[in-house]
Amino acid sequence: MNNFQYKNPTKILFGKGQIENLTNEIPENAKVLMLYGGGSIKKNGIYDQVSKSLSKFEVIEFGGIPANPEYEVLMEALDIIKAENITFLLAVGGGSVIDGTKFLSAAALYEGDEPWDILSKNIRTLKGMPFGTVLTLPATGSEMNSGAVVTRAETKEKLTMGGPGLFPVFSVLDPEVVKSIPKRQIANGLADAFTHVLEQYMTYPVDAKLQDRFAESILQTLIEVAPAILKDTSDYKAASNFMWSCTMALNGLIQQGVPSDWAIHMMGHELTALFGIDHARTLAIIAEGHYTYNLDSKKDKLAQYAERVWNITEGTKEEKASAGIQKTTEFYQSLGIKTKLSEYTEDYKGTAQIISKRFEERGWKGLGEKGKVSPSDVEKIVEMSY
Repeated sequence: MNNFQYKNPTKILFGKGQIENLTNEIPENAKVLMLYGGGSIKKNGIYDQVSKSLSKFEVIEFGGIPANPEYEVLMEALDIIKAENITFLLAVGGGSVIDGTKFLSAAALYEGDEPWDILSKNIRTLKGMPFGTVLTLPATGSEMNSGAVVTRAETKEKLTMGGPGLFPVFSVLDPEVVKSIPKRQIANGLADAFTHVLEQYMTYPVDAKLQDRFAESILQTLIEVAPAILKDTSDYKAASNFMWSCTMALNGLIQQGVPSDWAIHMMGHELTALFGIDHARTLAIIAEGHYTYNLDSKKDKLAQYAERVWNITEGTKEEKASAGIQKTTEFYQSLGIKTKLSEYTEDYKGTAQIISKRFEERGWKGLGEKGKVSPSDVEKIVEMSY
């Protein structure tokens, strides 16, 4: 196992009725900017619950953060933060709203002239404006980590940011919110969390036995609860396990002491930026090609995954590894997710070259756990995903 240092300061309030405890988590005399997305929280009762809990605070609202948090929209919120002397941010939404709030947390205290530099120049945020979250869509794990992704429509870019100053102070996780989520978004959440685990697990062995089994247990839980939560979103037991699995998939725990590989995410982000495809679905598009192309370097963990998660015990190591890849694709498809780019757009030709060129221009010349996936490799992987 590799050396590591681990600290996660986010307080979790998990279970039914936890929204009412918001009032105890926000600093007294805070001036709060409440951020949310398209307004679904006003239809499912979450808005009323949050508003009641915030009754003793001065609150300004900002709605309309899109599914991929858009830079120009967030800049409007940043103007409000500065004009109204906001002191605390509250994200009420899924990963996109929380990611957008993280950008605002960083930008509110950023001393440079152009907040986009935080993303384009990969500036780590050591201290941000404090914020909390009320999770309404399990998927990204953003409610318990310090990373975020922001889109800029003007340049068709989707870039990441992070730093120790971007952990939520607290996050409220009430599984009852799941019952109002459309099944398409449930499927996305399952696929997103599943891929998050794979990217921290599907590398090469470093004898991190406990971390491997943590990761495998999350994968097994997602596989087990997927049919139940897709069949009945009001199944509280399934919703609880779904929600907590999504959080555990990317709160930093399973990546400690092991190598990780975020190449699928980096390629997937480009498909969202270029075509507007749901983030989770871009991961499903890229995964099979990426693991097949890199099978030789990943076959030990792929075979272990096939054995432990999918109970594939017959065949050579390479055969088990290939079978594990196929099982992964079948899992995405069982969620109702298409796994080829050509199933989403007819304008896919040349996409691989565009993405490869972008990576070259950004200096992203060595992706993967060993830093050996070059832009030309990316081009081939994306082509395999057509």
